[in-house]
Amino acid sequence: MYFTDRGIEELVERRGAEDVTIGWLAERLREFVDLNPEFETPVERLATWLARLDDEDE
Repeated sequence: MYFTDRGIEELVERRGAEDVTIGWLAERLREFVDLNPEFETPVERLATWLARLDDEDE
């Protein structure tokens, strides 16, 4: 188990029954980076990965 799994499990436990839009998620990611600019690169990588999940080329 990775250290990040704890945070992911907490997210599922606390908010797992909610439906969210991609727009809502994008705003939360922007807010997070505004508050934590040192995480700009990992957040950008996560957002790009999520955006390209259905790309067959990769």
